[in-house]
Amino acid sequence: MDVLELARTQFAVTSSLHFLFVVLTLGLAPLVAIMHTRWTRTGNPLHERMTRFWGQIYVINYALGIVTGLVMEFQFGLSWSGLSHYAGDVFGAPLAMETLVAFFLESTFLGLWIFGWGRLPKWAHLACIWLVTLTAYASAFFIMVANSFLQNPVGHVARNGRLELVDFGALLTNKSLIFAFPHVIGAGLFTGGMVLVGASAYQLRRRTTEVEFFTRSMRMGVIVAAIGIFVTMGFGYAQFGVIDTGKFDGNLGLALPLAIMIEIGQLLGLVVLLVMLPMVGVLWRLRWTHPLLIAMTPLPFILSIMGWMVREIGRQPWMIYKQLTVADAMSPGLTSGMITSSLIGFVAVLGLLAVVDYVLIAKVIRRGPSDLALGASDAQTRSPALSY
Repeated sequence: MDVLELARTQFAVTSSLHFLFVVLTLGLAPLVAIMHTRWTRTGNPLHERMTRFWGQIYVINYALGIVTGLVMEFQFGLSWSGLSHYAGDVFGAPLAMETLVAFFLESTFLGLWIFGWGRLPKWAHLACIWLVTLTAYASAFFIMVANSFLQNPVGHVARNGRLELVDFGALLTNKSLIFAFPHVIGAGLFTGGMVLVGASAYQLRRRTTEVEFFTRSMRMGVIVAAIGIFVTMGFGYAQFGVIDTGKFDGNLGLALPLAIMIEIGQLLGLVVLLVMLPMVGVLWRLRWTHPLLIAMTPLPFILSIMGWMVREIGRQPWMIYKQLTVADAMSPGLTSGMITSSLIGFVAVLGLLAVVDYVLIAKVIRRGPSDLALGASDAQTRSPALSY
């Protein structure tokens, strides 16, 4: 491959690996917040244990995902300085907002939530996890604002060979954004819900003693997955009415990911909405379905990657649609050796993080809701005044 293809491959692989973490974060955050809300309102120990168990999985995924996000930011300066030079004033604005939201607000509130068990008043502690959820979604929103500008550049004027931002509101109301953002949120909810379903099916098939715990988790997962796939499909099809279909003309590289996304997505939608949701009350008892539910767990991740591929391949050969080509956006002076070495390094690091993420989450799921690190010192540090 030439330098341009290597640079594109590098960004495609690293962004796909990063999005595996992102989509699970978007899915689990509101679920953990709902569990915590139930615990705060009822004081039911089962809800506390559910919050700690699924919250620990969320924390593991978030912590490792942050590192993959740093690699993504680094690549803009390494391989795509032409983009920064030409459109940094516009493209950089939402990215700066995302950095403030994700690396400062979201991390701060998550730290307060992690270390606030037994120390913060119960409603303040609950507020922290909801703020984590809101800032996670705000972070995703600003990323989609930046990406939507690449798809449909608005809110700018060209002066002296560069783009200048003149209307930030136009970025926030971009027609490429208003349907794409809910589509991503739906994919996150679908993914988070199916992780709950798959993990619960695994434990129930092993005849766990925590039957009520994983029955409730499975029920919650099915309902959220049904909501997620419905939103994903609805806003996915809605985008066909607002995108520039000229992007896709003659784009053969788009055919495979588009076909995978649509066909598997439709099939999963039918299964979740027409089979799993009507059977949500008895699904936990039907052990013959549990291997199928476990096997379905990776599919939302695959669909999410296919979705990103469709969105990015459909824009080629443009970095900014009809404004800046990918070739012009690439940093000058790059060589095949430079890109190859960084590609190997990035893939090794991000691939290792993905494997570690899977191993740690699988370990927590296999062990079940016992000996959890999150909130482990709660009983020792909680004072009567802060009791739940």
